[in-house]
Amino acid sequence: MYIVYILYSHRCARRYIGQTDDLDQQLVQHSNSGGQASEFSRNCPGPWVLIHSERFESQMEASQREKWLKSEIGSAWIDENVPIPR
Repeated sequence: MYIVYILYSHRCARRYIGQTDDLDQQLVQHSNSGGQASEFSRNCPGPWVLIHSERFESQMEASQREKWLKSEIGSAWIDENVPIPR
């Protein structure tokens, strides 16, 4: 099972879109300001909040959805359908 996820940082007012087969581990890595945090997460330290996730049977399906969400049309869809928590 693969998961496409969207995280949001209130501190930076930014969102992050990614995919994984272990969402809990990814959340830990994004929130870790050093070590294994992604470059994006290091530049915009958390806390990161999970605001949306979708499950897929294959990595190919997850990759396609991640790519679409990162597109201009996908970004507009996120703006309309995924509320930012307060």
